[in-house]
Amino acid sequence: MGEPIEQGTAVSAYKQILRNVLEQRPAGIRRRLAEVLGKNRSFITHLSNPVYSTPVPAQYVESILAVCHFSSAEREAFLAAYERAHPGRLARPSARTVWRNVELRLPDLNDPDRNAQLDRLLQDMGVRLAHLMQAPDQE
Repeated sequence: MGEPIEQGTAVSAYKQILRNVLEQRPAGIRRRLAEVLGKNRSFITHLSNPVYSTPVPAQYVESILAVCHFSSAEREAFLAAYERAHPGRLARPSARTVWRNVELRLPDLNDPDRNAQLDRLLQDMGVRLAHLMQAPDQE
């Protein structure tokens, strides 16, 4: 767990924006975000608390922006604050990233926890593959 930090730091600035966005969204957004990131809801609550120094991992940023449906202004403010807190750590995602849903037909594993784990694994794999395909060729 992160140590408490002073309000007004660079990390607390972007975490405050995240917390505000989460509080303005419908009930269940923390649960949905936890599912997408493969974490539990309390992790999301801790991660979005500006009092704690635990940084938001860079690989989660794009998923957070998509799941929480940041407005353009919220997105820009969050990304600017994140960049101030962690210079160069974030490959800024496109301001116009568009997400689409893909339906897969999978066998039921007869265990809700294992089914959910498989769903998260496939979603994470899809995001990672898309990032690889968007990367410039290394020839």
